[in-house]
Amino acid sequence: MNNGLASPYKGVFFDLDGTLADTAPDLVAAANQLLITRNLKPKQYELLRPHASAGARGLIGGAFGIGTDHPDFIALRDEFFLNYEKALLVNSVLFEGVDHLLTQLENAQLPWGIVTNKSERFTNPLTELMGLRQRAASTVSGDTTPHSKPHPEPILHAARLANIDPSQSVYVGDDIRDILAGKAAGMQTIAAAYGYCGCEEPPEAWGADYLVHHPLELLEIIFPGRA
Repeated sequence: MNNGLASPYKGVFFDLDGTLADTAPDLVAAANQLLITRNLKPKQYELLRPHASAGARGLIGGAFGIGTDHPDFIALRDEFFLNYEKALLVNSVLFEGVDHLLTQLENAQLPWGIVTNKSERFTNPLTELMGLRQRAASTVSGDTTPHSKPHPEPILHAARLANIDPSQSVYVGDDIRDILAGKAAGMQTIAAAYGYCGCEEPPEAWGADYLVHHPLELLEIIFPGRA
């Protein structure tokens, strides 16, 4: 089926957390469980949410105020992973409009893929449970290749798997690393300002080609001139 929509792109690639899926509720819960286990007061959701795109590093940093060089970090990270693995899909959902957006891409026979820094240990079961992995032309995690974003290799690998020219593709993400990686891969880039945007610089300063505040705004960029 082709819905008649024309696009200047041959493929669309997305970050996962904070771009396609609002996974912060379960990520924050896994971090707060670390605090609760240590008889510490859990952090407010609004305070930890911006750290969700940075995964364990960001959430542990937000919860405990420590960096990856702290002697307790590795143990906290491993415990965080266990907490998250047990409750991957409790309150996580696709952002409003994402399912319709993906359906429009599929109806236009425009392949789309996922490129995330999340490890395969979590990406694969989560995307299968959310019904994304079955639909995506490619799914690449932070440990699928020897590199993670902002290195371009994960995005280039996703394009190769989908047999799509990167220079004719677009990458959408909610973190400055996404924009840097997309540009380095030769793609047009779209900053998802509705996501977690945990960088100190606002999305407007990331140098993306486009900026959107809702997933459905992507349709206007991907299918310019649509009715």
